[in-house]
Amino acid sequence: MSRLLVRRPSPRLAEGELTHIERVPVDPDLALSQWRSYVDVYRSRGWEVIEIEAADEHADGVFVEDAVVMFGDVAVITRPGADSRRGETVSAAETVAAAGIPALRIEAPGTLDGGDVLKVGRTVYVGQTLRTNPEGIEQLRAHLAPRGWNVVAVPVTKVLHLKSGVTALPDGTVVGFEPLVDDPDVYPDFLAVPEEHGTAVVVLDENTVLMSSDAPQTAELYRGRGLEVITTPISEFEKLEGCVTCLSVRVRD
Repeated sequence: MSRLLVRRPSPRLAEGELTHIERVPVDPDLALSQWRSYVDVYRSRGWEVIEIEAADEHADGVFVEDAVVMFGDVAVITRPGADSRRGETVSAAETVAAAGIPALRIEAPGTLDGGDVLKVGRTVYVGQTLRTNPEGIEQLRAHLAPRGWNVVAVPVTKVLHLKSGVTALPDGTVVGFEPLVDDPDVYPDFLAVPEEHGTAVVVLDENTVLMSSDAPQTAELYRGRGLEVITTPISEFEKLEGCVTCLSVRVRD
């Protein structure tokens, strides 16, 4: 059974960090409702949901992927680039340990946000951003190279995280909204999508993806490629540069 690590949104969600977009009002009640709907998608497909301890003092704590990244059966506990987010990794690491998942760590002076990590096959693209520095990337490379992963650093300047600009379909095709992608030629197989919020997909299985409901044209594009597409509203998280990928950590057993 696949497992899902999540953390419910903080009532202080609206205070979360912002880098590339203007701050707009966020409805915490709607955010909680959207988060529950997001989690229910996984439950309905048989995933076991594991909730990381609430961290209401951390406005961005709901974006759990930034704190933990899975590589096969091994987790990497990150060291977020924003000082305000460093404390999020404590309870995340405890949950990983309690779940019996072996873990590695990124240590100072390295920084790494999980939102900067895109896995395509055995290639790991890592965004070099304001949140992820060269030292963090080198530590990740040192952790992963002996395990058969190839780490490729990717400059990112137009969005907060690498996966704010690109993700990948089940067949390995990298998808992105081209105006927000620094260099599409980095990827062997790149597909431009027509909407900004269509860039982020979570691969549920080899035929199914989960994405924001705010990109209907892109959803049809994916369906035209033979995929089952499940959509869910995440508007309140998109206001904070979040997307469907960063709201959970997928542990595939």
